[in-house]
Amino acid sequence: MPELPDESHRWRCGGCGNLTRFDVTRTRRTAEFWHLDLPGEPKVEEAEVLAETVESVRCRWCGRDDAIELVARADA
Repeated sequence: MPELPDESHRWRCGGCGNLTRFDVTRTRRTAEFWHLDLPGEPKVEEAEVLAETVESVRCRWCGRDDAIELVARADA
């Protein structure tokens, strides 16, 4: 299961070198504050992520999901 990038790391595809385009499948559990206007249209005004799981990361360029790695950012 891939880790999410942070301030000092980014994803890189070890297959083709892609650093910018990935298809990410993840599951999130959130707590939200919803405000409904008088006609009943909802708007989420606050959201807190309680849990998050990254299920897969796939390179958009070459399609590999077995070569995604976390590398240091150049400016970090």
